[in-house]
Amino acid sequence: MYPPELLDHLQHPRNAGTIESPDASVQAENPACGDVMKLMLRVNNGEISDAKYQVRGCVAAIACGSVLTEALVGKSIPEAAGIQRKWLVETLGGLSHESMHASHLAMDCLKLALKQLAK
Repeated sequence: MYPPELLDHLQHPRNAGTIESPDASVQAENPACGDVMKLMLRVNNGEISDAKYQVRGCVAAIACGSVLTEALVGKSIPEAAGIQRKWLVETLGGLSHESMHASHLAMDCLKLALKQLAK
């Protein structure tokens, strides 16, 4: 049903949790399904040094948060802005049409966090 890559991120989520006093903390919700994702980032010397997430949602939302935060650590802000939703989906081995909303939720959080950091 789910690709092995997605199941790995579900069963062994990376970076789940919170950051105390993050440089960016944002939350996005999918009103259609009710999934909620919170993304927190810490930045040092222009590089994302820590990324954590919390999800109340489906299997795909948990996996998308895991992949996204794993990818963000060590990236500069411009590099983080270059992360594409297509890459996220491909890294998870693909998402069904019904689960695609999870990738949009993760990318919405990323855009909100980057906007917050730009202030």
